[in-house]
Amino acid sequence: MLEAFAPLDTRWHDRLTKLDIAVDDVPKIRPLHPDSVTWPDEVVADGPVPLSRLIPAGVDRHGVSTRARVVLFRKPLELRAADPDDLVELLREVLVQQIATYLGVDPDLIDPEPE
Repeated sequence: MLEAFAPLDTRWHDRLTKLDIAVDDVPKIRPLHPDSVTWPDEVVADGPVPLSRLIPAGVDRHGVSTRARVVLFRKPLELRAADPDDLVELLREVLVQQIATYLGVDPDLIDPEPE
C-alpha cells in the first residue's frame, strides 16, 4: 500500500494531511440496492465486490470528531492481482479514484500520467 500511495502523497501531500488510509481484510458493506450492484460514489468496486471505501470526516457515536479515511479491502484486492506488481498498480488505481473523490476532482488530475 505504501508503495502505491507514496507518489500520490508526494504530489498531493498538502491536500491529504487530514486523510487517513486504513486496510481491512474484507468489506463489511452492501450495495445500495440488493437486487443490483449499485455502489455510492465513495465505494470503488469490481462489479459486486467493493475494493475500497472513502469514509468522510464526521463525528462518531461518542461525539468525537473523526478524520476522513480511505479503507482498502485487502482480500478482494489481492484476489484480483496476479502478482505483487499488479497489486501495486491496482492499489494505485483505487487510491487515485478515492483521492479524486475526497478532493472532488477528476481522477486524471490526481494521476495524469499513470506509471
